[in-house]
Amino acid sequence: MLKKEINIIAMWEEINNSLYKRFEFKDFSEAFGFMSRVALLAETHNHHPKWTNVWNTVEVWLSTHDQGNVVTEKDRKLAAAIDEI
Repeated sequence: MLKKEINIIAMWEEINNSLYKRFEFKDFSEAFGFMSRVALLAETHNHHPKWTNVWNTVEVWLSTHDQGNVVTEKDRKLAAAIDEI
């Protein structure tokens, strides 16, 4: 299995009570494929990101809504799992 090459613009940053990271891909298809894999992963964690996608760029924000929209261990675990993709 070939690993897709992505350009990680930044490491996870804590901004406005969320973990944030921007990913840049070769094209829309690779970006959408990444989002599909993250969606399946998020389901297994029962924790779902806020995200945007414009062409080849995916931006992800993680916070725990039922804890008052703050960063918790649940967010850090999902962020680490996303990094494994």
